[in-house]
Amino acid sequence: MGNSKNMTDSGSDRFEQGFWDKIREETRIEPKDWMPEGYRKTLIRQIAQHAHSEIVGMQPEGNWITRAPTLERKIGLLAKVQDECGHGLYLYSAAETLGASREELLAALHEGRMKYSSIFNYPTLSWADIGAIGWLVDGAAIVNQISLCRNSYGPYARAMVRICKEESFHQRQGYGIMLTLTQGTDDQQAMAQDALNRWWWPTLMMFGPHDSESSHSEQSTAWKIKRQSNDELRQRFIDITVPQADHLGLAIPDSDLKWNEAEGHYESGEIDWDEFWAVVKGGGPCRRQRIKTRVDAHEKGQWVREAATAYAHKRASRQEAA
Repeated sequence: MGNSKNMTDSGSDRFEQGFWDKIREETRIEPKDWMPEGYRKTLIRQIAQHAHSEIVGMQPEGNWITRAPTLERKIGLLAKVQDECGHGLYLYSAAETLGASREELLAALHEGRMKYSSIFNYPTLSWADIGAIGWLVDGAAIVNQISLCRNSYGPYARAMVRICKEESFHQRQGYGIMLTLTQGTDDQQAMAQDALNRWWWPTLMMFGPHDSESSHSEQSTAWKIKRQSNDELRQRFIDITVPQADHLGLAIPDSDLKWNEAEGHYESGEIDWDEFWAVVKGGGPCRRQRIKTRVDAHEKGQWVREAATAYAHKRASRQEAA
């Protein structure tokens, strides 16, 4: 028994060494490769949260499809919401390669055992909010997700490449909405500024807590799931976005914002971390509404899933008989 245990331990050590060799050599980990259980669970948590964010994030924008100001805007927003649904599909598929079922992940979301990005717990009060979400929220997502294109797990990294391309379109669409508003009437300009005022700080919160307060960052960085720190990504977003706001003629709602010539970066004020943690823990103004809408849609769509499954089985049977 002792020799058997030693052989098992030796084999496990060899597999683990092979895993770390791939991490060091920047070789992607694939679904059939050996991986630590902690690595697998971390990926499931992160990918599922990302997928949940995509499908819940359809709601605040979907509310404005019927109220878009022109047919062109309506078509563009409809296409964007459809893209977000597709992003969720890519990501749930990536999570399934790790042994998690889509049904389990959705049940965890609906029961509050899994989270989604807290940015979607804020309301969209005007058409300018749709522009702000595209410009700011999708812009922040791109900064974060470009880094994820280089993460160590193959299916997740490959999904992110396609998602980033589509998010780039979404960001340009949002910026275009804001540009139109800032070139419009005084009321439209005020609407754009109001949207920026309300979405700026929640967008900065999207990058998560300071690195020193992040419970997952250190290990995720070692596994190369995470390639840059929360604070590095947040700073990059600020440096990119402030000049864009200047071009629009809008004022960033941060009295402490200033350019640091020596550092080559903007200095900014402190985030309201009390609000951040309150929203993360379920205190967002629209959280209950978002989950209820998601659960209702899932339950009402049960017959569609059952019909699709029955059709697939029927088609497979016919092909086998042929």
